Parts: sequence; structure tokens; C-alpha cells
Amino acid sequence: MLLSYFESRLLANFDNFNDIKKKLEICEKLGIKNVILEPENKIVAIPLEIKSKLRVETKINTFYRINLRLNNREDFKRRIRHFNNFSDILSIESLKKEVQLLAARDTRVDIVSFSNPEVIKTLTPGVISLIKQNNSFLEFSLAPLMVKNRINQSKNFRNLYRFIQLALKSKVNCIISGNFDNMYDFRHPRSLLSICHTLLGIPIDRAKEIYKVNPILLLERIKRRNNKDFEPEVKLIKGGEI
Repeated sequence: MLLSYFESRLLANFDNFNDIKKKLEICEKLGIKNVILEPENKIVAIPLEIKSKLRVETKINTFYRINLRLNNREDFKRRIRHFNNFSDILSIESLKKEVQLLAARDTRVDIVSFSNPEVIKTLTPGVISLIKQNNSFLEFSLAPLMVKNRINQSKNFRNLYRFIQLALKSKVNCIISGNFDNMYDFRHPRSLLSICHTLLGIPIDRAKEIYKVNPILLLERIKRRNNKDFEPEVKLIKGGEI
């Protein structure tokens, strides 16, 4: 069965339904079929009525994630306990290695994110190894390559290339999201795949895996967490391809 591509991190204002819908309409025009939405306004529980409304009013397959930006070990322990029975994707982002290590070990955490250009510089082989052992996911983002300042853009490119190559060698599960703030920066994942292959040195088969297979594995992880009897499979949603 053929798989279609995912945008694994699309920020939206969940206090403004029209904002979400507008962004999804742009995605639809670009031919994006699968989107993982993340609130940009720091809510930690996405209302079921919004999920239901999006399911009815859009043709895109929508999934959901919460990202916590944490400062220290105490912050992690205080906030993680609220996600014991969490039904969506949980990602953790931190400049502190101690938090990254805790997140990489914790089965409640699905993604340890290094999307931020400052955070990515703190990534270590030890954190990557723990993410791999826990069968969770390491996230990078292409958004830092879109900054207008050429010096920062060049710096971001070098760091992204370096750490993506480190991740490839470790064979850890990777997600590479667009994570773009500006709607006019949105790209179909096929275009992002091309960037990954030509500029970041990711073999084309591995790039396709990152954009097509790994998001499904991520969603299966969520289902397993919520359903002990879950058996991994690829399903058709809304009559289209995942």
C-alpha cells in the first residue's frame, strides 16, 4: 500500500478556529493529506469539539501534538505527571541536557525535539542513544533554514547538516518537520524531502522513510499506549492514502 507524506508540525491558534481552517486550506491546496497540528497558544489539552469540527469541515487527515518547553528537571517532573493518560503526541524541547535525558528515558514522551536552532546545538550521542533505546522519535525542523539573515541561515544549515548526519549514523527514528511560522513558507513534504536529499545529504530512501513511514510509526506508538490490544497496521482514512 502506498503512503503519502506528512507535515509533522503545523502550529495553529486553537483559540481561533478560522486560523486553523485557513492553514489547513493552504495545506490542502498544496496537496498535503496528513497534518499533525500543534497549538501555538500553550494549551495542553485540545478540545474534542475542535477535533470533531475539523474532521467534518476539512478533507485533510488531522492529528495532534503538544510540545512542552521545559527549563529544568523540576519543571519536567512537575509537568509530565499531567500526561499519564495522554491520547495525543507529546514532545519535549529543552536547552538543558538533564531534561533531554529525562525525556529520552520517559515512555510518556513520544518526541524529543531539536527543532530550535539553539537547542539543536545541545544534542549529544548519549541523548540519541536513549531515544533509540526507548523507540521514541528525534525531531529536527527545516524552519531555521528559512530565516532571512544570511549569516544565521548559514549557521543553522551547518548545524542541521551536522546533527542530521549524526542521527543517520545512529539509525534513530527521525521526524523532520516544516514547523513554519509564516503560511507563505508552507511547502509540500515532497519539496522538503528534496531539500533533505540535495542539501542535507539524506539518502532518498531514508528521506522518504522520515516523511512517510516514521509519522505512521509515531501514530502507532500513540495507539499502543492507549490500547494494550492494538496491533500495528496502516489504514485508509477518509478514503484516501495515509
